[in-house]
Amino acid sequence: MKRRWIIVGMLGLLAGRAGAQTDPGKDVIGTVTATVYYATNGDPAAAGPRAKAVSAEVAERLGREDRLKFSKYLELGRDIKPLFRSYENWAQPLPPSDEILLRFEAQSKFSKELMRLDVELWLSRKKILKTDAAMEPDKPLLVLGPEWRGGRLIIAVELAPGRPKNP
Repeated sequence: MKRRWIIVGMLGLLAGRAGAQTDPGKDVIGTVTATVYYATNGDPAAAGPRAKAVSAEVAERLGREDRLKFSKYLELGRDIKPLFRSYENWAQPLPPSDEILLRFEAQSKFSKELMRLDVELWLSRKKILKTDAAMEPDKPLLVLGPEWRGGRLIIAVELAPGRPKNP
């Protein structure tokens, strides 16, 4: 009788171990940074106390696009999330608010640097943008968002290889 229970126990352990294989879809293949900027030609104080000044490099990069030319840019929020191989991911750049959400999912990898992402932008719980973007590191996808407090919101989505530094 004891021998039978030992055999059943051993089979249970082996079955549990076989089911504990890692899911390859959970492999982190990069990081995505979602940043919300406030752009205005008026008074930047309208953005509120949480807004931070952006670097000259970011201001120059945003100002290169004709539709994104403003005199002042401020960063309202940022969220860095891991990019999983087979799962959808969500970023919330203005926590704790869920007014701006970004859903992204890896579609294919063309090369070591170029990756196709399915990107959706949600404002006030409504999907306003869906695109398949071929993205490279350090080349953000810039979206001109809605008017807000006398300026415009700009949402930047940027891909980086590797794991996030602050998981």
